[in-house]
Amino acid sequence: MNGRRILLGVVGRPHGVRGLVHVQSYTVNPADLAGYGPLSDDAGRPWTLAWKSVGVAVLTGADGLSLSDRTAAEQLTNTRLYVDRDRLPPPDAEEFYLADLVGMTATDPDGAPLGRVTVVHDYGAGTSLEIARDGEAALLVPFTRACVPTIDSAAGTLVVVVPDEIVVQDEAAE
Repeated sequence: MNGRRILLGVVGRPHGVRGLVHVQSYTVNPADLAGYGPLSDDAGRPWTLAWKSVGVAVLTGADGLSLSDRTAAEQLTNTRLYVDRDRLPPPDAEEFYLADLVGMTATDPDGAPLGRVTVVHDYGAGTSLEIARDGEAALLVPFTRACVPTIDSAAGTLVVVVPDEIVVQDEAAE
C-alpha cells in the first residue's frame, strides 16, 4: 500500500428495515465498486460491499457481520468508502486520477516554477487546480487542456498557462 486512498463511493440513506443502504458509486460502471474487495471508511475500518439491487447494498464489517437493522444503517449515512490507490488500474493515455495531480509541481510554459498542486476542486461545473505558491496567494486555475497543456505523471510535473482573466498578485503587494 502506498498510503494514498481514493474515494470510490458514499453510503446514503438506509433502504428498508433490514440494514440495507443506498450507495453512490463513483466508478465508471457502478457495479464495479463491489469488485475492489474491502473498502475502508475515514477511520480506516474495512467494509465489504455486496449489491442487492441497483444502488442498494449490504455492507459487512471486518467482524463478518452485516448491518442488522435500519438504525445500524442510519449510523453509516454519509460514510465515505475508499480503496488504496495502488489497487486501481492505471489510467489510459490522456486520463488522470485527480488525486494523482495533488503534489505535482506546476511550472509556467517557460519552465519557471509556479508552485505545487495542493487541492483539486470539482463542484460539478468543471475541475480546477489550487496551486500553493511560496509567500504568495494560492493560484486557482481551470483544469482544461488550454490551461494545463502538459502533464508528466512520471516526473510529477505539469505546465500551467494562467489565463489572462486570472490576476496573479503577490500577497506582499496587497
